[in-house]
Amino acid sequence: MTNQTPEEGNINPKDGSQKSDRVSKHQAKMLLAMARNSIGERLKRPTDEIEPGVGDASFLEQKQGVFVTLHKQGRLRGCIGNIEPVKSIRDGIAENAVHAAFRDTRFAPLSEDEFDHIDIEVSLLSVPVPLDFKDSGELTERLIPGRHGVILEHGGCRSTFLPQVWEQLPRPEDFLSHLCTKAGLPASAWKDRPITVYTYEVQSFGELG
Repeated sequence: MTNQTPEEGNINPKDGSQKSDRVSKHQAKMLLAMARNSIGERLKRPTDEIEPGVGDASFLEQKQGVFVTLHKQGRLRGCIGNIEPVKSIRDGIAENAVHAAFRDTRFAPLSEDEFDHIDIEVSLLSVPVPLDFKDSGELTERLIPGRHGVILEHGGCRSTFLPQVWEQLPRPEDFLSHLCTKAGLPASAWKDRPITVYTYEVQSFGELG
């Protein structure tokens, strides 16, 4: 994990999650247009971007975790991001949009024919914070389905799920088991191995609304 210490006043004492300033509708549309144009430029299909408004310049230069997710006909078509706030929002959107389209190894690079058929979603992450728990039972109780993004670590293995994944895996036990598998660990590792868990929240917005 990047050594980040969230401001104490921004942390929810009940679950350790950090709050972020809300993104305006104009800013959401601007980021989605930026992501689409970044992909379009690689396909020689540049699209119109939305001009930043008053105050947007400083917003775009803020360092924040960013994920860009692509869907095609309701199915995942690519998802890449950075968890820690090591890049500006502007750079994170541009780079992760291109990586989601062309460098997600689970999929073939996006083709020009597909460009008009993808839907883009952007997620801005709060700074991850450690989640304290005594055992696996307390871990499942402290996770908040639909709200918490989760990072799981054990040894050199690490994986994360955005909060949107709760829609497919609503039970904490299933969520954690799949997260372990994604990290290359046995599905039961969250129950019988010493793991470290961080949680974060996201503001997500997509072209479909």
